[in-house]
Amino acid sequence: MIIIHATFHINQKKQDMFLKEIQPLIATSREENGNVSYHLQKDVENENVFTMLEIWQDMQSVASHNSSEHFTSFVAKAKDFLTAPLDVKAFEGKPLKF
Repeated sequence: MIIIHATFHINQKKQDMFLKEIQPLIATSREENGNVSYHLQKDVENENVFTMLEIWQDMQSVASHNSSEHFTSFVAKAKDFLTAPLDVKAFEGKPLKF
């Protein structure tokens, strides 16, 4: 599994527009083949920071997502909301059994 944390530092004045624009990306990404989960979280210590927590089955699923129309369309708009470069971290992992 591929785990991605994409952190957005959002201009406070544009936060409502960011949240409106990202909703279609979330909904459509969750429907993609290979998506395990796709959730936007708000930082409780900094009200202008959000992190997209993504889990994908494999790198092929990530590559397909990254080239999708809904993703590339959102990325083109994202720069209008950001106050810092998008911070993306990717990890390879597997579920643990307890």
